[in-house]
Amino acid sequence: MKFIKDEEFIRGNCPMTKEEVRVLSVSKLELEENYRILDIGAGTGSVSVQMSKICNKGQVISVEMNKDAIETTKENIKKFNVENMILIEKEALEALDYIDGTFDGIFIGGSGGNIDKIIELYGNMLKPNKKIVLNFITVANLYKAVETLKNLNYKVDISQITVAKAKGKSMMLMANNPIFIVVGEKQ
Repeated sequence: MKFIKDEEFIRGNCPMTKEEVRVLSVSKLELEENYRILDIGAGTGSVSVQMSKICNKGQVISVEMNKDAIETTKENIKKFNVENMILIEKEALEALDYIDGTFDGIFIGGSGGNIDKIIELYGNMLKPNKKIVLNFITVANLYKAVETLKNLNYKVDISQITVAKAKGKSMMLMANNPIFIVVGEKQ
């Protein structure tokens, strides 16, 4: 499976899960080609598009509320000829009324500040022994998510990664924000 590079995505003026974080986060979902996956806080759609390519016989449902991000996601859907993805243009808790069934994995890249409710409510749609993967840059949201997952009896794993890339003639390393990757396995 080919992972898509950052520079291949249309970026726009919205957050994008960077390549190294995207590769690790998607790999932790342990996706299969027929999986039904949910992406909350889709941003540019980079994670959704990547998951749709892996789950090419399955389905990806993406939720995003930011207008710029929605337009950028639509552009990336078109660019990468994605046919197995549904984009729901709502805030995560409002989108619940438009989503049914169960999921083989859930990725959460953004929460709008409702991470505990999102985990609890969408977690009800996650199949047993499947995973929810979350990305955070803030310790407050990390703590709230981990406590919520533990209280719901998920098996929890946390990683923190920092990516630095060489820039300019001197190849000086420039670091991105450190990212926490949380994996919750539903018991």
